[in-house]
Amino acid sequence: MESNAALSAFTALSQQTRLDAFRLLVRHEPEGLPAGDIARHLDVPANTLSTHLAILARAGLVTSERHGRVIQYRADVDGLRALMLFLVKDCCAGSPELCAPLISELACC
Repeated sequence: MESNAALSAFTALSQQTRLDAFRLLVRHEPEGLPAGDIARHLDVPANTLSTHLAILARAGLVTSERHGRVIQYRADVDGLRALMLFLVKDCCAGSPELCAPLISELACC
């Protein structure tokens, strides 16, 4: 992941509703959620949520698929993985044992 893509993802996640929506979608992987369910979970108007989801999609964090009249949203796990790797790629100055606690925390996920 390039710095500009990471900055786009961080910018998208730096707003409360978008962060909450993304975290909700991560919890509902791999099925995802319809837009209406996301709006109800977050108590956000559908038109407002649509804008937030579009920003997350442009940042490479969310994908969508239309099923008739319903749009199903999912967290883009590859985008999340790339962002996380961007953050820790050069971690620990060549001492991987320093990253062991982080890795063990993520192992249960």
